[in-house]
Amino acid sequence: MSIHISAKKGEIAPIVLMPGDPLRAKYIAGNFLQDAKLVSQTRNIFYYTGNYKGNPITIGASGMGCPSIGIYSYELYNEYDVDCIIRIGTCGAYTTDLKLFDLINVDRAFSESTYALHAFGYNNDHLYHEGKAYAVINDTAQEMNLNVQAAAIHSSDVFYRAEQSTPDIAATNNCVAVEMEAFALFANAKYLKKSAATLLTVSDIIPTHEQISAEEREKALLPMMELALESAGRL
Repeated sequence: MSIHISAKKGEIAPIVLMPGDPLRAKYIAGNFLQDAKLVSQTRNIFYYTGNYKGNPITIGASGMGCPSIGIYSYELYNEYDVDCIIRIGTCGAYTTDLKLFDLINVDRAFSESTYALHAFGYNNDHLYHEGKAYAVINDTAQEMNLNVQAAAIHSSDVFYRAEQSTPDIAATNNCVAVEMEAFALFANAKYLKKSAATLLTVSDIIPTHEQISAEEREKALLPMMELALESAGRL
């Protein structure tokens, strides 16, 4: 048992799929896992462990932002011997070249966050995915006939900002979209020598203000969920 996750040793699978929203974790576990068991609900951050096509998998939430995913992913790697975490979340597109519901497999995450610097001394403005999960997701998407774009994204600490233009770090480095967690996940995986990937669904087009409605989100995220589950079974 760690500080923020109350599961017992052995109740967390070696592979964890990590949405931001605890209710999305509950939805995935209830609809895709066999024999799913709630193994932690500290602070209402739900973690379920079950089987997908015979493979043990844990689904658990990260919360929002680098500090939150930084805590949960570190404890999963360090306290529960998790080998791989695949973040499954949503993002806002900086470009109209992307459309609503498009899938992105994050190649690298750029960020102004000081998380990696102060945690591990990594003085970089970007970090890459770690391990083989990224390649497995690309291969699995091809087998499933899913179009997935491998790209750089922006992990921002800020959701609301006074200046509405694309932040300099994103514009300079051709980041196609923005989210808030991948950078910290990649930092933890790099430091602890673990595997990490981030798979995103475009939920907003920032220049045009298009967005997926609340009613559409459940079904809109199904391709990402299924791709992550199928990929996890190949790791």
